[in-house]
Amino acid sequence: MNAPATPADTLRTALAGLVDGLPPRQAAQAVERLIANYRGDTPTDAPILRDRADVVAYAAYRMPATFAAVRSALAAFADAVPDWTPASHMDVGGGTGAATWAVSDTWGGVRPVTVLDWAEPALALGKEIAAAHPALRDTRWQRSRIGAALTVESTDLVTVSYVLNELAPSDRAALVDAAAGAARAVVIVEAGTPDGYARVIEARQRLIAAGFHVAAPCPHSAACPIVPGTDWCHFAARVSRSSLHRQVKGGSLAYEDEKFSYVAAARFPAAPAASRVVRRPQIRKGQVLLDLCETDEQLRRRTVTKRHGDLYKAARDAEWGDPWPPAAER
Repeated sequence: MNAPATPADTLRTALAGLVDGLPPRQAAQAVERLIANYRGDTPTDAPILRDRADVVAYAAYRMPATFAAVRSALAAFADAVPDWTPASHMDVGGGTGAATWAVSDTWGGVRPVTVLDWAEPALALGKEIAAAHPALRDTRWQRSRIGAALTVESTDLVTVSYVLNELAPSDRAALVDAAAGAARAVVIVEAGTPDGYARVIEARQRLIAAGFHVAAPCPHSAACPIVPGTDWCHFAARVSRSSLHRQVKGGSLAYEDEKFSYVAAARFPAAPAASRVVRRPQIRKGQVLLDLCETDEQLRRRTVTKRHGDLYKAARDAEWGDPWPPAAER
């Protein structure tokens, strides 16, 4: 008997069906233009996604990566709040709704969901795709300008993914404050670049000032120990490449790694990891080098050797972004 399809499987199938109806060259050109816009440093004053061709290309190209990054952030958050499940969810600037699929994949079940975005074509396509997943069929897709004037209704969970880069600094601050005022938990995801990390750190500070506790990725709610301008905190989620990905990027690999920075915080107490692996572990002969962010607000490199027994085996299996030590060894 086959296992039931996961939200990730259902999303992948729905996206594949969309691209089948779009000429490959047209899709590739739309993606290239969208990438140029999203990488720009100037906030936009109009929706980047203009029509159905744009939205289909965006959904096929970006939804799997956004889903993977948000899903990874939510997994870390869920580990820190194991007894909590959101009763409602609002996705601000959610576009075609990748984060709603990630939330459904993380906690399952059915809950009231609202997606806010100012691009009507994105909302329309998001609703069309969501029809494939029973838990999302009743999602409310609401056109709303994302900025200082935005009103966020009371909800358990607010997600904001790959949105802050599109806003002016004052609008970013207003959005984070609105989310903090409306939600019991907030998860913010940005591109895993120095600028993306800076936006996440700014949001993190505002959430803490609003009374939130950082649940992930940080093991504490104190100041980030990374010295600005010297490094940045980011992680990676592996994404299977579609034919459209390979056409646009000209790559031969069947996957790529989506780099992202994030913060997940809650108004209620959380149990963050004792430390977090913040770089790819380096496996050497008889030892593993782990770069960790630790509870005492320090970054340290720990060396785990064969003398550590089971902990050494766990270190060899550890991945970038994992909590340390693993639950079985705590």
